[in-house]
Amino acid sequence: MTLTPQQVEELRQKLAKMRHDINNHLSLISFAVEILRTKSDMVERMAGTISDQSPKIQADLAEYTAEFELALGLKQPGVPSL
Repeated sequence: MTLTPQQVEELRQKLAKMRHDINNHLSLISFAVEILRTKSDMVERMAGTISDQSPKIQADLAEYTAEFELALGLKQPGVPSL
């Protein structure tokens, strides 16, 4: 399989976006934990923030994986990953 320079650049940009998004999710988790250390009255709110991040990280990874597999011809459009 050969990718054009444009395809490589698109994948690079998507990977950079995924890294950025995942780092943001992880930063929110760290922030919430720090808040909990000093303000125990915010447990319920911060617990929600923390628990929301895992599905977001999984979705970001799944989205990039699907785009990467599609670009490399490893998956057909519309066929879900296992």
